[in-house]
Formats: sequence, C-alpha cells, structure tokens
Amino acid sequence: MSLRFALLAVLTAQPMTGYDLAQAFRSSVGHVWHAPNSQIYPELRRMEQEGLIRGESVAWGSRGTKTRYEVVDEGIVALRAWLAAPMNYSRERDPAHLRAAYFEWADAESARRNLREHRRHFEELLGQWQEQLNLIRSREHPIVKQRLAIYPESDWPRITAYKEFAYEGLVAQAEQEIAWATRGLALVDRLERQPSPPADS
Repeated sequence: MSLRFALLAVLTAQPMTGYDLAQAFRSSVGHVWHAPNSQIYPELRRMEQEGLIRGESVAWGSRGTKTRYEVVDEGIVALRAWLAAPMNYSRERDPAHLRAAYFEWADAESARRNLREHRRHFEELLGQWQEQLNLIRSREHPIVKQRLAIYPESDWPRITAYKEFAYEGLVAQAEQEIAWATRGLALVDRLERQPSPPADS
C-alpha cells in the first residue's frame, strides 16, 4: 500500500499525467520506494476509483489525449493518516548478510567476489543518493523546485529539511554497507591466510 502514498506525495507538487508522474517518481521518491510503470498505472486507476485523486483528459499531440491526475482533499486526508499511523516493519530479508553468515562453506574467492559486488552496488547507490542530497540542499532538484514554487516561503525549511534528513540516512546506510564489505574482505584474508588479489583482477 505504500506505493499509493508515495504517488500521492509526488502529486502534491503539481498535477501530472501518468507519464510525467512516472518520470517524477523515478527521479525522486523512486530512490526510496522502487515501483515499475506496470505497478504505477494500475495504482493510479485504483486511487481515482477510490476518490483519492481526480483525473481529467488533456490534449496530447495533434489529436491524442492523456489523463492528468491531481490530488483531491480525500487524498490529502489519506496521506496525512498514513504518515500519522505507526510504522509496520516487514521481517528482514537480506541476501548479502545471509550469505556472509555462511561463508565458511564458500571458497575464499567466491566470498571475496560477493563482498566486492556488494561494495560496488552500494558505491553506485552512494553516488546516486549523494547527488540527490546535493540537489535538495541547493534547491535545484526538479520536484523540490516545483514544491517551493507553489508553497509559501515560510514552508520551505520544512519541505527541504525533511528530504535532506531522508537522504542523509540513505547516504549513511550506503557508507556503512561499503565499510562492512571492506571489513569482510579483510576478514576473508585473515581467515584464509592468503592475500586478496587486486580488485581489478
């Protein structure tokens, strides 16, 4: 159900077509809640049927039309209720840490390969999340700029500070996972009593 509230949150910036919303989703909240278009479009239709958003047909191209969605009062009420509700945490499923717990069954190079891949994955995420954080801090992020354009200046600190806080958490998470994988590589070297080959090999 979190997908609908992520979509509602994005739509509070401005009305959008499904296509524009999917693009905006990927460049903003998609960093913390992944959803493909195959989930976004059906969810928009359900939200419209449930009266959380309103869709209107707008001209598109020479003869085509698209549906543009906007949040209605009921959608804002639902978004606020979701934010006020207690967090429901799902049970942990972490394949990287699960594998690491049983590396004694793997050969040393397989363990190293898993740890290097984990580190590379989070190095990529760190770059993406840090870029988003920098754009939010500079107020150059496209969705943030849209929000600042429609909300009074007195609201700007709250709009930007909470988003900075969220991405600072993601950056810290990526840094922790990179450090964990680096410690793991050193652990493999120590336990296997042989040096790790160069990372590029």
